[in-house]
Amino acid sequence: MNGGPASYGDLRAVFINCTLKKSPALSHTQGLMDKSIALMRSEGVTVDNIRFIDHDIATGVYPDMREHGWKDDAWPDDVWPLVQAADILVIGGPIWLGDNSSITRQLIERLYAMSGLYNAKGQYIYYGKTAGALITGNEDGVKHSAMSILYSLQHIGYSIPPAADAGWIGEVGPGVIWIPDRAVPKTTSPTATRRS
Repeated sequence: MNGGPASYGDLRAVFINCTLKKSPALSHTQGLMDKSIALMRSEGVTVDNIRFIDHDIATGVYPDMREHGWKDDAWPDDVWPLVQAADILVIGGPIWLGDNSSITRQLIERLYAMSGLYNAKGQYIYYGKTAGALITGNEDGVKHSAMSILYSLQHIGYSIPPAADAGWIGEVGPGVIWIPDRAVPKTTSPTATRRS
């Protein structure tokens, strides 16, 4: 080891936001992703950022769905080149009904469609690449949603490092816990209790 500071200027990352909201609508997922993007850029990583729903991407598990009955498919021309060029993939998305959004699942399916391809060295296309997940929402399910994304990505060939997920859902649950004959406001500490 040379003992000098690490350099990440030769790395490229792509962040894909799987919000259900088209631009320019506010995306809380993008807010969390922006924090991670800023950190990577501060370390010299080149970052591309995509809002998946803004592209006319067909549903399916083939590399180009135009060859399978779809009139349009922005995946092979607009999105896949950025994914293919990236060393790091970060998928961000919201929780809906305790699980990943439909857009997140669509992205996973399109990534799966490419998993049989090879790179210039004859290795599977995702060989030597790493990935992570960022989850937002207003209900519990961060770990479940991240688990689903990260399992899928390792299955198709990405390497998943330790602690490759993060999430923000704010305060979970109702504002008041209801007990027979009295209402007890929820505390901010899991160990704090309110007694009357």
